[in-house]
Amino acid sequence: MFPKPRPSIAPNTAAFESLPLVKPTGFREYDARWWFGHPGSDTPPELNLMGVQALGMGLGTLLGRLGVGREVVTGHDFRGYSAAIKSALVAGLLAAGCKVHDIGLALSPMAYFAQFALDVPAVAMVTASHNDNGWTGVKMGAERPVTFGPDEMAALRDIVLAGDFDLPGGGSYAFVDDLPARYAADLTARPGLRRRLKVVAACGNGTAGAFAPAILAALGCDVIPLDAELDHTFPRYNPNPEDMAMLGAMAEAVRAHGADLALGFDGDGDRCGVVDETGHEIFADKIGAMLARDLSSLHPNAIFVVDVKSTGIFATDPVLAAAGARTDYWKTGHSHIKRRVQDLGALAGFEKSGHFFFNAPIGRGYDDGLVTAIAILDMLDRSPGATLGDLYAALPKTWGSPTMSPHCADEVKYDVVERVLARFRAMQAAGEPVAGGAIVDLVTVNGVRVVTADGTWGLVRASSNKPELVVVVESPVSEARLRAMFAGMDAILRENPEVGAYNQTL
Repeated sequence: MFPKPRPSIAPNTAAFESLPLVKPTGFREYDARWWFGHPGSDTPPELNLMGVQALGMGLGTLLGRLGVGREVVTGHDFRGYSAAIKSALVAGLLAAGCKVHDIGLALSPMAYFAQFALDVPAVAMVTASHNDNGWTGVKMGAERPVTFGPDEMAALRDIVLAGDFDLPGGGSYAFVDDLPARYAADLTARPGLRRRLKVVAACGNGTAGAFAPAILAALGCDVIPLDAELDHTFPRYNPNPEDMAMLGAMAEAVRAHGADLALGFDGDGDRCGVVDETGHEIFADKIGAMLARDLSSLHPNAIFVVDVKSTGIFATDPVLAAAGARTDYWKTGHSHIKRRVQDLGALAGFEKSGHFFFNAPIGRGYDDGLVTAIAILDMLDRSPGATLGDLYAALPKTWGSPTMSPHCADEVKYDVVERVLARFRAMQAAGEPVAGGAIVDLVTVNGVRVVTADGTWGLVRASSNKPELVVVVESPVSEARLRAMFAGMDAILRENPEVGAYNQTL
């Protein structure tokens, strides 16, 4: 009988080698994410290899109880421990009677693609996405192209933590050695670009370096690889195109090489960040607005889904209105937006983090950084003579912040957000302003988005995959109003002593 997982075990002990460790907070809203640790780290691990095996047993058990065939695609990202994590996960899946299709080193969208290419119902991709080195996790789904949401994650958590496994055995394993080539062929089996664009392909020494530069070159781009050598220590910066360190490196490369743009990919290749020909970083929500304009000209009356962190331009842009486009603001998180895109039959969904989702005829509904890159290149191809900066300048002007993330422990972050929401509700009821403006709306679909009379807004929500809060602010009026909103939001946050330092700020 497999031991019941423990929430904590001291490392470097016999118990750590003999019992499964699974910290409950690793089961997040739409994927699983734990601190696994690395040499020299003083932070105690939240998961060990036996805990990963328990996760595999739990996933196989859940598939059976959902009535889904116990057949799973799995792959792993490029980290020093990801292959070991995957092997332990596979052992658990096999014990639960699953047929496992291992695609090897992969991007997350390659695993999603494999569900279609191999006709397999479920996926379990081992990746910590853009998290720092030392983190691990698994992105899972059983209903292509969507991935698990809160209900499935809660059911999986309960099965694993209780050790409530169905273990019939009889699983099987097959290694799929040609999946990367099939994925590349799928993306490049199309007419080439008419414009010969010079593109910086920034990979942050993560998994995308093995695939993205070659695929972009096959599309007809002159590719300048940036940090494309695989190195799981991430020596320059974390592969996160929402992080200013990566965007700054991309901007420097664009200016040095006279490139038309830079495209940056995160650690598992499902997100894409953009820098224009001048070296100006364009946050992903603005890229989404540009793509929505381009696509709505081809597909009138299109529906778009965007997350609550995204710019208000989607709701106010006269160009989108003239094309009959409709925008739905929804919960942040790749699984939330992916499912909402499917439920509404939307043409595309955009997250400020850089997760973009395209339905047919552009994509299959899942987030893929390279499909996003191709959509951006096609947009430029349909705009002869225009630069990316020109298309950005044509948008209504707003002042927006990067995504800022003050530290807040997983155990308390949701409570803090509830307190902040209650505080803003009390302020609105009392007619008390924030940042010198009257509160006209509180959007609570995910955290709280506080909107003032002049359209300036600020968002606070709990991060779904790290011990952090998420703060974003935007103003259609001025940079001064943007900064005032940030100061007002931050003052409310600082009423809660659990809120720590920001990763970056204005």
